Amino acid sequence: MVDDKEKNMKCLTFFLMLPETVKNRSKKSSKKTNTSSSSSSSISKLPPVCYEIITLKTKKKKKMAADIFPRKKPANSSSTTVQQYHQQNLSNNNLIPAPNWQGLYPTIRERYIYCDEIDLAADTVLATLYAAKKYIVPHLARACVNFLETSLSAKNACVLLSQSCLFEEPDLTQRCWEVIDAQAELALKSEGFCDIDFQTLESILRRETLNAKEIVVFEAALNWAEVECQRQDLALSIENKRKVLGKALYLIRIPTMALDDFANGAAQSGVLTLNETNDIFLWYTAAKKPELQFVSKARKGLVPQRCHRFQSCAYRSNQWRYRGRCDSIQFAVDKRVFIAGFGLYGSSCGSAEYSAKIELKRQGVVLGQNLSKYFSDGSSSTFPVWFEYPVQIEPDTFYTASVILDGNELSYFGQEGMTEVQCGKVTVQFQCSSDSTNGTGVQGGQIPELIFYA
Repeated sequence: MVDDKEKNMKCLTFFLMLPETVKNRSKKSSKKTNTSSSSSSSISKLPPVCYEIITLKTKKKKKMAADIFPRKKPANSSSTTVQQYHQQNLSNNNLIPAPNWQGLYPTIRERYIYCDEIDLAADTVLATLYAAKKYIVPHLARACVNFLETSLSAKNACVLLSQSCLFEEPDLTQRCWEVIDAQAELALKSEGFCDIDFQTLESILRRETLNAKEIVVFEAALNWAEVECQRQDLALSIENKRKVLGKALYLIRIPTMALDDFANGAAQSGVLTLNETNDIFLWYTAAKKPELQFVSKARKGLVPQRCHRFQSCAYRSNQWRYRGRCDSIQFAVDKRVFIAGFGLYGSSCGSAEYSAKIELKRQGVVLGQNLSKYFSDGSSSTFPVWFEYPVQIEPDTFYTASVILDGNELSYFGQEGMTEVQCGKVTVQFQCSSDSTNGTGVQGGQIPELIFYA
């Protein structure tokens, strides 16, 4: 009895939840059965409504995504291309579509795949890109690549280089190389460098345009070898480090190091054999140099470009003075570049030495700064002052370049300044900065040059 009551309650609950059309249909069927009770034996009764509901899952045909989201016929010629493609398959007796058929449809909905707003995050974007590549969703893959390009920095460039080669994304690969070349020392010292595979390690060590000291390259390779020993469950010994490096060790251009770097670093690392160490010392000092397995030609590195914003310079009896005040200018570029330093004027009264504190900011946040001295020879030439590492500059955003000079002598200053300067493929725009307290602006003043890699 309890079971029957429970069944009746379920039927009643289902009935109350039914739309009116189904209820009416059930009422009509019940009336018909009452009026034709005499012929009830010949006419089969309709099943109760609750039975229809309970058996709905087994009777109802499952709908595909294409039925739920019907595809509208496109107004352009892409539908013709799709029809021709399917017609060609039928003509060739191909019952199974080719694996890249999704590429013929411009939108995700037309490829019959569940979709929502694309919301990418740094910790999931690589996995999403893998899935997009595997299931041939080119628009999602493109969104992932765009996300990676905008988040690209020296910290993750080496890892993304490895992944871009794996996913066959040449544009992303090129962007990674641009960052690695310009900010090589930061990239080589990053934790991500130790996570790359051996093939990527070789490609980086072989790179001709790597903008780094060779001792930094050598130390980075040893750091990678240490982590690789851990990945292979090898003891952290000098022998195993050399073993995992293999022939890649000879891609490090040890003979091109400064002698001090070699004597105090590579020569005492224990990675080199005694014969290798002796031969490299002879390479530095002997007139007849021995043959080496290491590459002995220095890397070319990158050639810095200079953006000069003044058309002329001048000097006067009372200008340009400093007294610890700030000269500043704002600038923006139309493509990603890497600011390596500034070109500054020197003394207009003969040779003199200046102390310069240079700084680069974005929306008040300091991105790079350095304190150094430079010597001017009394000419109107500009003299470079460098940051410790090149600073990555994104396009279409204004940055603030500042310098505080300390020197007793008057210096040259620029005039006839330009608001826009074309430097090769890079366009640079200038505007005045509120940080400038010593008279520098767009039309005249200091910071005549931006030194950058592009």
